[in-house]
Amino acid sequence: MAVSGLDKVYQKILHGIRLDFCDGLALYQTRDLTSVAFLANLVRERMNGNLTYFVRNLHINYTNICNKGCKFCSFYAPPSDPRGYVLSIQDIQDRARMHDEVPIREIHIVAGINPKLPYQYYLDVVRAVKDARPGVQVKAFTMIELAQIQRVADKPLEEVLADLRAAGLDCCPGGGAEVFSDRVHEELFRAKLDNEGWFDVTRAVHRAGIRSNVTMLYGHIETVEEKVTHLLHIRELQDETGGFMCFVPLAFDPAGTDLSHLPITTGYADLREIAIARLLLDNMPHIKAFWIMTTPAVAQLALWYGADDLDGTVTHYEITHALGDNSHHQELRHDQLLAMIRETGRQPIERDALYNPVTHIPLATSEIETR
Repeated sequence: MAVSGLDKVYQKILHGIRLDFCDGLALYQTRDLTSVAFLANLVRERMNGNLTYFVRNLHINYTNICNKGCKFCSFYAPPSDPRGYVLSIQDIQDRARMHDEVPIREIHIVAGINPKLPYQYYLDVVRAVKDARPGVQVKAFTMIELAQIQRVADKPLEEVLADLRAAGLDCCPGGGAEVFSDRVHEELFRAKLDNEGWFDVTRAVHRAGIRSNVTMLYGHIETVEEKVTHLLHIRELQDETGGFMCFVPLAFDPAGTDLSHLPITTGYADLREIAIARLLLDNMPHIKAFWIMTTPAVAQLALWYGADDLDGTVTHYEITHALGDNSHHQELRHDQLLAMIRETGRQPIERDALYNPVTHIPLATSEIETR
């Protein structure tokens, strides 16, 4: 079967042969996104069938104060900026209890790099969430944050990770990876942990038995070659540690950043990133379509472009978002997520933070649930 100039890639996928750098370039360079989607869906259904995962989750950003000055970030406030905030431990507990009537399974905690926060604060944040919501899973602290936590702890990262696990840390998010390129690092986020540093922290996290996600921020100054290299670095690290649960492509939103002159990503580009990730990351269990950053409509389409996860209900997301809502309150109800998934012909399955199924929901054969 011919697939629009991608015959070599098709044959490799058909026979379970790993794609290489040149294959990745070919997937980015072809104008036939439909064929790329076809190939990605073959792999998606081979790995996850017709299932689409989601979680009932809540986001907490404990501080927006950050000393890294990344050019792509609209969330942070420099340490001396009056807009800066730090949530108290009571604030954290109040946020965690804000939706007590909802059976939230995952609380996602990330923030800026605030040099004034003491080590005990991070441990207390995790404990506060666990105390406020017994049974909830805490997904907290990017590799960048963990490097800062180790710095203020002034002890080996292995001991820091053991302390965090004892406090209740269940897994880590995948932010802060950006693009594994020395050029992009120097241009956009030079004060942040470099690529090798990110790899080293991730290895330690996985050795400690803590699983994590991993991301790529796209749509700014990165090249196609740099994106392929980024994905292959992730694949190599997954071969080494097996600790990644999910890859999350993150669409760059230039509004309010030092790169505000750049255009926002298109749905076409968002779908291509998801499809190529599914094809190159043959050892990654899940690919996420993060609806906050691509819009729910594009995320629905992505379920046929390689994605098998929609993230979740997501309440109060502050880092960046695609829907133009300045209140930061962005949420889909449980029934809305089910309807989104069923509309696409996929079968919803509710999960926890570690991708353990919580409820297996039959595919609706009659009327789709509506708002």
